[in-house]
Amino acid sequence: MTTLTSRANYLLAATLAGDALLSLKPPKFIRKCLDGVGFPRSWWWSLIGIKTLAATGLSYGTAARNPSITTTVSTGVVSYFLFAIAAHLRARFLSSEFWLNCLGMTTFSTLVLAANASISRP
Repeated sequence: MTTLTSRANYLLAATLAGDALLSLKPPKFIRKCLDGVGFPRSWWWSLIGIKTLAATGLSYGTAARNPSITTTVSTGVVSYFLFAIAAHLRARFLSSEFWLNCLGMTTFSTLVLAANASISRP
């Protein structure tokens, strides 16, 4: 695993962990996004768990220098954001939260996935 890939994994993990922490008491932009796509408030807690597990998996896989783990976890992160895009499109909620947060994180997580998947295995 290259230094660049490791840093990208840790940066994505930190971003997801920060998002999970913010979601404990969601600020206005997170509330607006989740309400905008019609995600039930009674299920918001599940996103904290998903993001925490993803951050933990990326961190562990990177520390263990195991590209199988980081590729698997980053595939899950990309899938999460692809479903978020679908939710935004379905709800026709295409405000700045969609363009900046959702598409930005999809792009970033896809780049991390590509870096992880490209690592040659013995």
